[in-house]
Amino acid sequence: MTNQELFQKYKETSDVTIRNELVLQHMNLVNKTAAVLRNMYAKGYEVDDLVNEGVIALISAVETFDVLRGVKFETYATLKIKGAIIDYIRKQDWIPRSVRKFGKKMDEAYGVLYHKLDRTPTNAELAEYMGLSEAQFTKMLSDTAMTNTLSFEELLYEDNISLYNTAGQGVAGNSGGVDTRIYLEERKRVIAEAIDGLKPREKQVVSLYYFEKLKLSEIADIIGVTESRVSQIHSKCMILLKQKLEYYIKNLN
Repeated sequence: MTNQELFQKYKETSDVTIRNELVLQHMNLVNKTAAVLRNMYAKGYEVDDLVNEGVIALISAVETFDVLRGVKFETYATLKIKGAIIDYIRKQDWIPRSVRKFGKKMDEAYGVLYHKLDRTPTNAELAEYMGLSEAQFTKMLSDTAMTNTLSFEELLYEDNISLYNTAGQGVAGNSGGVDTRIYLEERKRVIAEAIDGLKPREKQVVSLYYFEKLKLSEIADIIGVTESRVSQIHSKCMILLKQKLEYYIKNLN
């Protein structure tokens, strides 16, 4: 029986045996996603803890998947798994309150200055706006690298799930909405343009982190700076990408 036939059979019968078979067939999605996210965001966690969260999300994906939406199950399941693991990591409260507070203020300051100046604000401008010295600002910017990355990942996850839920209806949720394929192409263009607007070293950090899946310490060795400096560069890049994507989604709707 093919995958599609199994899903159709499960939808008709709600047979737990069929559901479990589908879960077992796709466990590689959980293991792969958990390993990547642990390496990038959660080095202090046991991979088994992340896998457990991923399995719960995979079961939910099997139960809620609709073959008629024209979306591959692997794509939908990976989104659910990744979102669940990221949510789990954030809920562990491993980020100090002071860092969370700074991250929120930094996000707000970046948004205000970006639209006021019509360009990326400098560290000096952000520090002045937030009433901090440049030294204080750069130290805190380094500490918020993972927070800013997870925020960007969460936004992507929420937007992707929204796209799945409105597949066939248009992004706006009705027949008059923007075609999902066109929206995805436009969203990719928005992110690509944001990355293209980065400075060479910033582009290098984003490329090594997202496409080569390297740790910040490994990137530091490659480009010849401290890990703290890489964290600062990475953190600021993530804020820019999040701002660009948020602005695009807001204006579309």
